[in-house]
Amino acid sequence: MAKRRPTFKLYSYGEYSKWDRESKDIPKILDFTTEINAEIGTEFGYVLHIKNGKGEKVDFQIDHPPFTDDEGNLRPPFTGEQFIRTNDYEFYLGDCIWEPLEDKLGKWELTTWYKGKVVAHKIFTLM
Repeated sequence: MAKRRPTFKLYSYGEYSKWDRESKDIPKILDFTTEINAEIGTEFGYVLHIKNGKGEKVDFQIDHPPFTDDEGNLRPPFTGEQFIRTNDYEFYLGDCIWEPLEDKLGKWELTTWYKGKVVAHKIFTLM
């Protein structure tokens, strides 16, 4: 029997409640938007609903405005991978705004890939 291919659906995107990274629960959507009124602590991103993907993985990248780390080096995009733990899985990709606010404003581009193919993509503007 052929293995079913995972399906991907962008479930929600925008501003979310504060996310507890230790929790299995994804944050709650507060506002469906791609324009984020940026304040320290604002959480934004998207939720991808993945079906029939248990045991697979997705790769992700967050491209952000140019800002530097504590040593003054320009920070590269944030990248990583997420293993899909169940056949009915919700994957949250996002970030939370931190100090200083000024260098976080502008365009944030969030992308998720499955086997090299884009399955979710959103551009957020932090204002």
